[in-house]
Amino acid sequence: MMRDVDAVASRIRVLIVDDQELFRRGVSMVLSAESDLDIVEVGDGEEALQSVADNPPDVVLLDVRMPGRGGVEVCGAIKATSPTTGIIMLTASDEESDLYESIKSGASGYLLKDGSTYDQVAEAVRLVASGQSLISPTMATKLLEEFVQISRGPAPSASLTARELQVLRLVAKGQSNREIAGELFISENTVKNHIRNILEKLQMKSRMEAAMYAVRSRLVEDV
Repeated sequence: MMRDVDAVASRIRVLIVDDQELFRRGVSMVLSAESDLDIVEVGDGEEALQSVADNPPDVVLLDVRMPGRGGVEVCGAIKATSPTTGIIMLTASDEESDLYESIKSGASGYLLKDGSTYDQVAEAVRLVASGQSLISPTMATKLLEEFVQISRGPAPSASLTARELQVLRLVAKGQSNREIAGELFISENTVKNHIRNILEKLQMKSRMEAAMYAVRSRLVEDV
C-alpha cells in the first residue's frame, strides 16, 4: 500500500492551456499515456486561472498567443497565485519580445511547437517539475542577445551572500537542485531556500531570469 501512495504522490499534475483544440487534444492524449503525468486541459486564460485556483498544478503548458487574456498575462497571474507552479510556454511564436516577456512573467521554459517532439515536451515537464528551467536551443541565442541589450543599463542592486552567489552560479550552469545540493554538501531544501532568497533579493520571478542575470553580470564566465 505504501508503494501505491508513493506512486500517487510522485505523479506530476499538468495543465495544458491552448485555444487550438486539435493541438491541445493531441498533446493531452500523448502526455496522458505517460505513467507519471496527470493531465487537465482548458482552452483559454480565464479557464486556466480558475483551474489553478481550484487545484494548483505542478506544471502548466501555456500558449503565448490566445484570444482574450494572452499567455504572458496569464503566466504572471498564475505565478502570483501559485508561485510553486512551473510554467512552460509551448508556442508557435519565436518573437524575441514574447520570449523575454514570458521569462519576466515567471516562465521556467519556452518551447516552440514546430521544433519540439512529444517526448521532448514530456521531458520538459519533468525537468520543470523538478525545479529546473529550459528553453529550446533555437531561442537560447535570442534570449542571451536580449539580455545583452538590457545589460547596457544599470544592473539590479542586490546583496547576495557568498553562499547565494555559489548557488546562483550553479543555477546559471543549468544544475538541478539535487546537483547543487550534492556539489555544495547541503540539503535540497536548503538549496530551495537559497534560490527563494536570491529571487527575492534580485526582484525576479524565476530561476531562469536569475540565471540570465548571472550570465550578463559576468558572474559565470564559462556558461
